[in-house]
Amino acid sequence: MLVDFTKTWDATVEEAAKIVFDLMRDRHLTLATAESCTGGNIAHHITLLPGSSEFFLGGVVSYANSVKNGVLGVDMADIEKYGAVSQPVVEQMAEGVARLTGADVAVATSGIAGPGGGTADKPVGTVWMAAANGEKTISHCFHFGTERQKNIENATSMAFFMIKALVDN
Repeated sequence: MLVDFTKTWDATVEEAAKIVFDLMRDRHLTLATAESCTGGNIAHHITLLPGSSEFFLGGVVSYANSVKNGVLGVDMADIEKYGAVSQPVVEQMAEGVARLTGADVAVATSGIAGPGGGTADKPVGTVWMAAANGEKTISHCFHFGTERQKNIENATSMAFFMIKALVDN
């Protein structure tokens, strides 16, 4: 499935969370999150909304590679070969949290929020995200910038966009 991630997503994080809230509830779908660089921010914004317990099953904050591997089932060989901030790892994170929780839809983030930790190949602001629904997994690499809080907020907002793109298509 091809999703155009170059289009702007002009919703605030709160608006984006409400869009996903309504989508999940209206379609009777459940949701789970696997978050690294967003540190639980996606789950936080979902659970701020009254009634989110109708569809939100839970999340895993998998900052450490050992949690990505041991809890979510990410192949350690892929972490070593591609790094934690990579397409294969983030796709396995999304698929793993869906399997772990039994969710219909899952989203995952892994990135370099900053201000340190970036490299020439993966500068600060690089975030891989994936959304999975058991039939398909979509993923994309974003480059947000150098400001940590903005990177976390932008990644959170785009995670909601990815959920919507997956469910709508």
